[in-house]
Amino acid sequence: MKNTIRSTILLTAILSARICLVDARGADKAAGKIDQFVYIGTNTGAKSKGIYVYKLTGATGKLTPMGLAAESNNPGFLALDPARRHLYAVNEIGDYQGRKTGSVSAFAINHMTGKLTLLNIVDSGGGGPTHLVVDKTGKYVLAANYGPGSVAMFPILPDGSLGKARVVLPHTGHSVNPQRQEGPHAHSIYISPDNRFVVSADLGTDQVYVYRFDAAKGTLEPNQPPYATVAPGSGPRHFAFDPHSRFGYVIQEMASTITAFAYDAARGRLSPLQTVSTLPADFKGSSTCAEVEIYPNGKFLYGSNRGHDSIAVFAIDPAKGTLTPIETDSTHGKTPRSFALDPTGHFLIAANQDSDSLVVFRIDPSTGHLTPTEQKEDSPSPTCVLFDPIE
Repeated sequence: MKNTIRSTILLTAILSARICLVDARGADKAAGKIDQFVYIGTNTGAKSKGIYVYKLTGATGKLTPMGLAAESNNPGFLALDPARRHLYAVNEIGDYQGRKTGSVSAFAINHMTGKLTLLNIVDSGGGGPTHLVVDKTGKYVLAANYGPGSVAMFPILPDGSLGKARVVLPHTGHSVNPQRQEGPHAHSIYISPDNRFVVSADLGTDQVYVYRFDAAKGTLEPNQPPYATVAPGSGPRHFAFDPHSRFGYVIQEMASTITAFAYDAARGRLSPLQTVSTLPADFKGSSTCAEVEIYPNGKFLYGSNRGHDSIAVFAIDPAKGTLTPIETDSTHGKTPRSFALDPTGHFLIAANQDSDSLVVFRIDPSTGHLTPTEQKEDSPSPTCVLFDPIE
């Protein structure tokens, strides 16, 4: 009889523990604290072989290395298709198959292990591709080629691989810096929230190009007007749309500034509103900007400084779209070429390229404030951070 009672008590305790565990996991998911794969693009060489994958535990912010996801040559920037079945990478090179061009690689994702399987590699349409994006229908990949200053569009085939470039559109012109702005250098490419327009920031011309995009027809054409202009010598690099399609923001690599634009979503037009520095007023050293992202609710903007080695945090005025500085936080490493906010808005991961490290910050959703966690992991020459939620 006593053994039966003990067995019943033990069984009840085990079941209660399992229920508590399920409830805790459910509560974490309800709070948006989901586990995610984190893919890291790199500069390959003696330290790196390609794309690496980590696991971010949503409940704690713990970052766990999972090894090499796939070998790839200089996978500088990464993007997912909308269904999250495939990952695409620009190969930031200038000599693909004996030609003066770079390439774009397509991979299938194993959602159990995070590993990647190469599907194919195609000519990027120009040397040194630096950035890419997948349109919201999952039909096309668009890439920016830094070397010649051009944008290219590639069809995604049924198996997720890429077809040859359907469109390659060159930028033209130059700006005031004879060393870095002797000609066009397309540095990035983005899709508007409604999937109707494409924006490309060109460091060499100090222009932010806008294109009309039609996924149904597979067309990409210059908008009217074809671009917005920033101050000479600024060197626009990356761009971010606010989630409500009212504003856009470009971060200037050379000037260490961010320009806010009013965005006419019906016409795809950008009108400058304000330009602010990303650096503290008392900083006297050399620094350049890299990445820019907006918090999921559109209240805060983050930009990275390489040299000052920090993340600048701004509040976004919800009516005007203008920026007010909040703080500037050290990335606890050298040269934060990239960073990314996880889709739930709980964490920011900074990729310090020259100190080979990833640093995890916790984000306060009410203030935008960044707090460094104890999570700092080795990563060889990281250049891109990409989240993929684990289901």
